[in-house]
Amino acid sequence: MAATRKVVLCADDFGLSDGVSRGILELAEAGRISATGAMTNMPGWRRAAPDLARVTGRIGIGLHLNLTTGSPIGPMPNLAPGGAFPALRDLLARSLTGRLSLGEIRAEIARQVVAFESVHGAAPMFVDGHQHVHVLPVVRLALLSVLTERGYQEKLWLRDPSDSGRSILGRSVGRGKALLVDILAAGFRARAGAAGFATNDGFSGYAPFDLSVPPERIFAEAFRSLGPRPVVMCHPGYVDEELRGLDPAVESRPLERAYLASPAFARLLRERGIVLSPGF
Repeated sequence: MAATRKVVLCADDFGLSDGVSRGILELAEAGRISATGAMTNMPGWRRAAPDLARVTGRIGIGLHLNLTTGSPIGPMPNLAPGGAFPALRDLLARSLTGRLSLGEIRAEIARQVVAFESVHGAAPMFVDGHQHVHVLPVVRLALLSVLTERGYQEKLWLRDPSDSGRSILGRSVGRGKALLVDILAAGFRARAGAAGFATNDGFSGYAPFDLSVPPERIFAEAFRSLGPRPVVMCHPGYVDEELRGLDPAVESRPLERAYLASPAFARLLRERGIVLSPGF
């Protein structure tokens, strides 16, 4: 048997819809994930957050910063003049061309942090971003500013979605996505460290859009070539009408949920010597 490795297996998008939240909670109670990130701007957050009491202390519960789905908590006339967040491609274009308002982004990040604390009753254990928006230019500066002002350097860690080129190329699934995010996240870990925040070291879990690639292969590759403090992301859940209204590509979520709940996934963990951990 391989030497024991601690890995944070984080289910993204808690609060996106009731079906997603229910699937994540079931896996958390079964010990098949070890962390989840909450989308506190979504209506489903307040509905589902009380259920997290069943797994508080057993998994890491963090903020999944969101700037691309649903509506901002407060007014954002620059980014969301019509009251809805833009698609990722539009946010990315604005970020890379200097057309984001630092003050506006900072204010919304603060609102999402407060929405987490006011409902959950504690600070997040970590912060990451929906579609990795937290590492984008301007957004990363706003995030570090908010968290530093709140004195969170000793309270939480930040997710770095980059990995070494060798690790990325050593996996046969999701390499294109991983390499793109690696470029966008360049310098994030160093800047976070300089501000006093810990980060993971090693990241995987990118899945292809092609549903013909089964979850067994996706996760077998995700748990390969792990870094020193690795995070693996996943997106399990049940499909409901609320989710279908938010995301046209939903069919991978129940497939991931079923695999993570299966004996096959438990066997993968045993064979790789992996222990799921809520943090570092």
